[in-house]
Amino acid sequence: MANHIAYQGEPGANSHIACNEAYPRLTPLPCRTFEDCFTAVEKGEAELAMIPVENTIAGRVGDIHYLLPTTSLQIVAEHYLPIRFQLMALPGVKLEEIKKARSHIMGLGQCRNFLKANNIEPVTAADTAGAAREVAEAGNRAVAAIAPRLAAKVYGLDILAEDIEDAAHNTTRFIIMSRKATDIEAGHGPAKTAFLFEVRNIPAALYKVMGGFATNGINMTKLESYQIGGSFTATQFYAEIEGHPDERPVQIALEELGFFSQSLKILGVFPAKPTLGL
Repeated sequence: MANHIAYQGEPGANSHIACNEAYPRLTPLPCRTFEDCFTAVEKGEAELAMIPVENTIAGRVGDIHYLLPTTSLQIVAEHYLPIRFQLMALPGVKLEEIKKARSHIMGLGQCRNFLKANNIEPVTAADTAGAAREVAEAGNRAVAAIAPRLAAKVYGLDILAEDIEDAAHNTTRFIIMSRKATDIEAGHGPAKTAFLFEVRNIPAALYKVMGGFATNGINMTKLESYQIGGSFTATQFYAEIEGHPDERPVQIALEELGFFSQSLKILGVFPAKPTLGL
């Protein structure tokens, strides 16, 4: 099954679409949880895993950052997916028949204006593609689903209204993970380096770590923190920077980071993709 790419969710989910866009040669493999995605790649059941890490409206996907420190996988690429929601229902149903719409809570929240304008009651479901499947199975003409376009095709539903999201800039960023690290070389196009570190419990440790990147002209594109081990003093950070570890300024910055940190783990070096004008 090395020609598979794992994703969390049901067929028709946004992650499924991201798999098709970024790796059309691979067969998407739906998984129940993010942890199952990681396990599928670790066991060789899939070649890659498509993992959402942040959304321009909803923010970060918190569960992922707790899994990253424990995995042996490496980040090998990134992918940006514009999020578009469609209202879908049973074949032959008209928009004026719809009284309720099922979707993930984020999907409902991002289509609030449309629902209000059409006097449709929002109903929370576990995920967007799952909501489409439930509508298809239930057979209730008064209930629709808010889900990606692919879900309508997968579950045989009609699209009653297109692109009903309130915000046109709604975009999700994915990272792609593999058992093997990329072999990209420094100087061969824009690159990003992702890593985890835990600062030493000393005054201004984080400030001094950040100073190393500032003085060496390294742009840090992401910095996220979370507590570990049930302690208020042990804080772990996930960071991404522009640049390759083989570039001298990045080397110096990482050396300074190591001096003020008690752990450092490189999670991947991968090509930087354009951010769709965001």
